[in-house]
Amino acid sequence: MRQSFLLRSLVTASLLFSVPVLAEDTAPAPQCKEGHHGRHGHKGMKGERKLARMEHRLDRAVSEGRLTQSQADQFKTEARQLREELKAQRDAAGGQLSEDQRLQVRERVRALREKVKAAVQATAPTKT
Repeated sequence: MRQSFLLRSLVTASLLFSVPVLAEDTAPAPQCKEGHHGRHGHKGMKGERKLARMEHRLDRAVSEGRLTQSQADQFKTEARQLREELKAQRDAAGGQLSEDQRLQVRERVRALREKVKAAVQATAPTKT
């Protein structure tokens, strides 16, 4: 009885000490310049999250019956196209957009949001 207890204790202790070593990565992750801000920096990939949130809101509007699936798909396609055009403009300009380009993009995004808002409000049930 003593030997089996001692053997189990020894195996358990050795496993407890070896698990953190086994779970450790062999190559450390590269450190980014920004420190705690993550892989893309403080404001990196911000537009990607905005697009994902818009798609999520459109999907929720479809599930709640405020939009049709075809309307939501059309708005998603338009938003993706706008995002791709913005990326292409930014790449062509060397990473920075001019003030005029920024204003144009803002107006187009604002117009898209207004179209989505108008479509949702048009089919939304009225509150009484």
